[in-house]
Amino acid sequence: MRRIVCLHTIDGNVDVFEAALTKTGFRDVALSHAVRPDLLAGAERAGHLTAEIRAETAAILRGLCAGADAVLLTCSTLGPAVEEAGRDAPVPVMRVDAALAAEAVAGGGRIAVLCAVETTLEPTRVLFEAAARGTGAEIAMHLVPGAWAALKAGDRDLYLATVADAVRDARRAGAARVALAQASMASAGERLAPEERPLDSPRSGLAAAVAAAVAAMGGA
Repeated sequence: MRRIVCLHTIDGNVDVFEAALTKTGFRDVALSHAVRPDLLAGAERAGHLTAEIRAETAAILRGLCAGADAVLLTCSTLGPAVEEAGRDAPVPVMRVDAALAAEAVAGGGRIAVLCAVETTLEPTRVLFEAAARGTGAEIAMHLVPGAWAALKAGDRDLYLATVADAVRDARRAGAARVALAQASMASAGERLAPEERPLDSPRSGLAAAVAAAVAAMGGA
């Protein structure tokens, strides 16, 4: 049994990732979860990921490595902390949206990347643009108005409906693919027709974490 430890910044992502694990079909993988909403709240107050929050997040990620086969950071705003944490971590430490970015840009074309939190825009843009180099993909970042406010107010249904509407708008505007930058947005795809559904990070991120854990264990 491989153990993947997830670091979340909202409680709802625990269920999102447990559901994603079921959908992937991995039978020899167990998830455990740590939730630190204070990290994202601090970044939101500052308006960006500060050096202090980045360092604190990296330290938490390293601490979660104990007993884990891989550690997965599920918050896009905090994503850059993975690079720092991974330098001396004993197991793979990964950001959930890295695999999403690679998948989204692989076929080139115009990629609409939807974010709900303003602090996620910059780290996500950097990640997707780096992944797009050499693929011919053009990255268009979009903040979904009102979505995050709805989720913070406890209205998850409105949150997902707002994201689903934004996916439709991006498709109508000519996006070849739509990527949901934040894991909490993933269930919005269930509100869309199969041909309209966007790419999301929980499925691809979990698959990448499992592959990295297997590789680190020598394929055992």
